[in-house]
Amino acid sequence: MLEALASTQLPWAMEEAEVRGLSGQTRGLTYRVGTANLVDAIDLDLPSSSLTVVMGPNGAGKSLLLRLMHGLLQPSAGRVLWGGKPLDDDLRKRQAMVFQRPVLLRRSVAANIRFVLKLRGLANTERVLEILEYAGLADQAHQPARLLSGGEQQRLAMARALALDPQVLFMDEPTASLDPASTAAIESIVKRVHERGTKIIFITHDLGQAHRLADDVVFLNRGRLIEHTPAPRFFDDPDSGAARDYLEGRLILR
Repeated sequence: MLEALASTQLPWAMEEAEVRGLSGQTRGLTYRVGTANLVDAIDLDLPSSSLTVVMGPNGAGKSLLLRLMHGLLQPSAGRVLWGGKPLDDDLRKRQAMVFQRPVLLRRSVAANIRFVLKLRGLANTERVLEILEYAGLADQAHQPARLLSGGEQQRLAMARALALDPQVLFMDEPTASLDPASTAAIESIVKRVHERGTKIIFITHDLGQAHRLADDVVFLNRGRLIEHTPAPRFFDDPDSGAARDYLEGRLILR
């Protein structure tokens, strides 16, 4: 079943041969709760063509950064731009997000796919089944999504996010609770989507996964951007002591 997810094709892809990713920028991006800046004046320039991995210790602000860049949270200060334009509803429609814990509708497996396809008038039965075949879930099309296993739910969430060929795909530790076979299948899909041009921003704590996927690494600590570095340099010779501590498994006390 999992072999389908590692296919080299996205069978429900849009007519275009490639998706055009969007570059992302943040300027002074801040998210404050009370007097604490949980995201603290972050300036980022993320090229459209790269697969960006976001890393850092627990509480670094990684998930908050993605939610701010996707418009799920409003910043206390600063701004987010995609393709040089301020984030708005139109830009959000060109993005998708996959969370660590799948967020699914309390409907059937097929209805979860049909819901997003209706947004573009694409919800014909053949297309829904095509997507479910790709996710290895066709035989569970009429089963309630909440009855799927954890790995199956994440595969459904992934397929649903990709069904509309987003230009930007946010992934917040999507394989954190998956077995190795499911993780490998998801990583394969991520690489194929990236090769087609989608901008991907991917949070992980798994150093091996970061090595396998990253073009560039954004490293956060205590809500601050510590460094944004090409992946080979980050892993071989990071700019900051905090990143060196993180990579060597030491507690970050600075």
